[in-house]
Amino acid sequence: MYTDKKHILQLVALLKAHGITKVVLCPGSRNVPIVHTIASHPDFTCYSITDERSAGFFAIGLALNEMKPVAVCCTSGTALLNLHPAVAEAFYQNVPLVVISADRPTAWIGQMDGQTLPQPGVFQTLVKKSVSLPEIHTEEDEWYVNRLVNETLLATHHHGKGPVHINVPISEPLFQFTTKALPEVRVVTRYQGLNNYDRDYSGLIDTLNRYKKRMVVVGQMNLIYLFERRYIKLLYKHFAWLTEHLSNQTIPGLPIKNFDTALYALPEEKLPQMAPDLLITYGGHIVSKRLKKFLRQHPPKEHWHISLNGDMPDLFGCLTTIIEMDPFEFLEKIAGLMENYTPEYPRMWENYCKSLPEPAFPYSEMQAVGHLLKALPGKCVLHLANSSAVRYAQFYTLPSGVEVCCNRGTSGIEGSLSAAAGYAACSDKPNFVVIGDLSFFYDMNALWNSHIHPNLRILLLNNGGGEIFQTLPGLKPDEYTNRYVTASHQTSAKGWATDRGFAYTAVHNAEELDTAINAFTRTEQPGEQPCTQPLFVEVFTDKAEDVQLLKEYYHQLKNEQP
Repeated sequence: MYTDKKHILQLVALLKAHGITKVVLCPGSRNVPIVHTIASHPDFTCYSITDERSAGFFAIGLALNEMKPVAVCCTSGTALLNLHPAVAEAFYQNVPLVVISADRPTAWIGQMDGQTLPQPGVFQTLVKKSVSLPEIHTEEDEWYVNRLVNETLLATHHHGKGPVHINVPISEPLFQFTTKALPEVRVVTRYQGLNNYDRDYSGLIDTLNRYKKRMVVVGQMNLIYLFERRYIKLLYKHFAWLTEHLSNQTIPGLPIKNFDTALYALPEEKLPQMAPDLLITYGGHIVSKRLKKFLRQHPPKEHWHISLNGDMPDLFGCLTTIIEMDPFEFLEKIAGLMENYTPEYPRMWENYCKSLPEPAFPYSEMQAVGHLLKALPGKCVLHLANSSAVRYAQFYTLPSGVEVCCNRGTSGIEGSLSAAAGYAACSDKPNFVVIGDLSFFYDMNALWNSHIHPNLRILLLNNGGGEIFQTLPGLKPDEYTNRYVTASHQTSAKGWATDRGFAYTAVHNAEELDTAINAFTRTEQPGEQPCTQPLFVEVFTDKAEDVQLLKEYYHQLKNEQP
């Protein structure tokens, strides 16, 4: 029988799944649930060593014998510190040593309780990864523990071998052994390229060919990649390709971009049939909260993430495979290995999304964004600030050749304008910025420098506050939210824009918007004098009306679905 501590069950099951079956066990009381569970399982070979200083080096000897990871487990307190010399040796000798330390609950550290000291991160730079596992009370806790242990065990042999540390706080009672079997656990696998002779990759391709519902989701990518025609023909029909504007041109064909609207409009009972069996992702951050919710609630059987750094972003909670290589190289390598495929699933996505009309808002922030995106010249750069600007852009199609930039690394409002100004300072294309009022005024010093060129054009959406906050579920507008949450104001950028040398235009209605956008997006024709000033258009709308128009649009969209 094994411990009833769920985080320990996850840990031990994953040690077994990752092939770490040799464990050095040191005596103690706090680590009894770990020791008992490991020692009771027939797949583990255990070694009892009393002195932790010796135990760490004994484990190094076991690991060196086969150059496979070996674990050493100790109790809480100074017992862990006695493993420090062995950890240092393992780090500089590149030995895959897994240190597992039992710990007291975090609340009791530094409270004069026995055998307590700050254990997480104690080895600092001498381990490749260090984690402290939470005790499991919810499904999210269980996913988190599983992810942390997978990440840590994979780190023992990622870009060279070395030691890792897993700290395990354990609350009392310690000695309840009521579990009959280890749980079935998710095991994450990492492939480092597709040319490594140490691993058989045929199973990966067999798995790919086995699934009929395949989806590719591409996150933010600040580049344009042009696939050769032969790869486009081989790849495109095999997947439903979902991207946002921030992904730029990085798939072999035309992507589905209005999936966020489609997911909102779909009846609840149709969502499962739209879910993929195999999900492949590459690129960075994804804006759509609906897509995240959809894939978390209807997880694929497998999720493969492809990236050069081999990191483990488990955005949807179902990651199974990491492929450490350039995503475009991966796609080109598998293109000729995929079997004949009837593209029913991709067509289902394409046909449904094509049936959704592009919104036709009356005068509003949304209309301003739509007018601009439709009028953009083919060769330009579009900078989207965070919050409303980047979300509204997804309602509309973009002319081909438009490059899109946005600060989605942390998705904060600070620096959106500064980053755009820096990019434009060394660009020979027109650079268009779409930015909300709070983002602009927060970062207005972006224009306080001598590097602003005439190729910079700013569209400021000014509705007197943070409109996006008014759409949050459960948040009711009142005097407090207007003042302290949405930061309502009556500020105009006119004075600052004209002082900084911009040609300024104010917009208050649809007619003024049409005129302003035409001038704003116009590029010089051959023989004409180039524009000598950067341009600034400030669109004034009413926050409450913008919110109401959005609500009406989504309500109508939902009601029009069969």
